[in-house]
Amino acid sequence: QVQLVESGGGLVQAGGSLKLSCATSGRTLNSYGMAWFRQAPGKEREFVAGIDVIGRSTSYADSLKDRVTISKNPYKNTVDLQMDELKVDDTAVYRCAASIYGGSYYSSEKYQYWGQGTQVTVSS
Repeated sequence: QVQLVESGGGLVQAGGSLKLSCATSGRTLNSYGMAWFRQAPGKEREFVAGIDVIGRSTSYADSLKDRVTISKNPYKNTVDLQMDELKVDDTAVYRCAASIYGGSYYSSEKYQYWGQGTQVTVSS
């Protein structure tokens, strides 16, 4: 069973930084492609960043690639999302996802397992 537990969300001022973490098992970390998505109220779910099973290939949403970094931490068994220069528009629930196909896909349809999410709120 794949379990994904997000943490690190909170309230931050515009221009600030946050680091989100997705805790999982070592088996999941070494077997699945992982990604972060987000969904703001009234908006569709949006791809943020992905990392493949090896941890060598990453993908980013064009609108975010200059401000976010996805990485795997094999010592903590987490997938982390560093977000800098946060904007009010970054306010959303951020969810971690795992794909049995192993890649860093943009499409949410490629992901079979999802965490509950962590709220990020950016104030002006």
